[in-house]
Amino acid sequence: MGKDKLKRFAEIETFRNVIQPSMDEVLNGFHLKGKWHKDYFRNDNPIVLELGCGKGEYTVGMANMFPGKNFIGIDIKGSRMWKGAKTSIIEGINNTAFLRSKVDFIEKLFGEDEVSEIWLTFSDPQPKKPRKRLTSPLFIARYLKLLKPKGTINLKCDSDLLFEYTLEQIAENNYEKQEESWDVYNEFVNRADQATKDLMNIRTFYERKWLEEGKTIKYCRFTIS
Repeated sequence: MGKDKLKRFAEIETFRNVIQPSMDEVLNGFHLKGKWHKDYFRNDNPIVLELGCGKGEYTVGMANMFPGKNFIGIDIKGSRMWKGAKTSIIEGINNTAFLRSKVDFIEKLFGEDEVSEIWLTFSDPQPKKPRKRLTSPLFIARYLKLLKPKGTINLKCDSDLLFEYTLEQIAENNYEKQEESWDVYNEFVNRADQATKDLMNIRTFYERKWLEEGKTIKYCRFTIS
């Protein structure tokens, strides 16, 4: 393990906006489950999750855009989320939190109707394991346990495979599709309002990489209840 990564692991231990529960805590009663509003944010503002947040670009970007909402980035890679967590501290962004955990345990980390919205930003398309895709029936069932009625799911990705699969799931399960674009920057933003344009223009590390390689970016938004 490199010195920079070790330094980040040590520093992230001191960050007030990073929660790193042990596996035992996750499986046997996470102390913030059902209590994020009361015990962490200390307000009743809507909670938005970014699953697989990486460096937290979307978590931080959305928190800046929407101070009346709370944003939680979730990832197992502490050395990645270090950047978003530190940016939030330096810039005084108080409506963010970063939760170091596997997304697989999402229903053990949040209570019923505790979450208003979910963002999936450049998730692994899992070409050989469709069951593990973050829009698979397995994960949708988990989201249902914590999303408010009519809570929304947003998918932004470069993968044709993941995007096609998600659209198939929406159609097969009669989810309510609100937006669909196969080319965000050459189609969707041209018809979107300014707030949505700004939201789409938040770019993750991986998105910038894919754009440099000439890939088109896809986006859809839907509800599952």
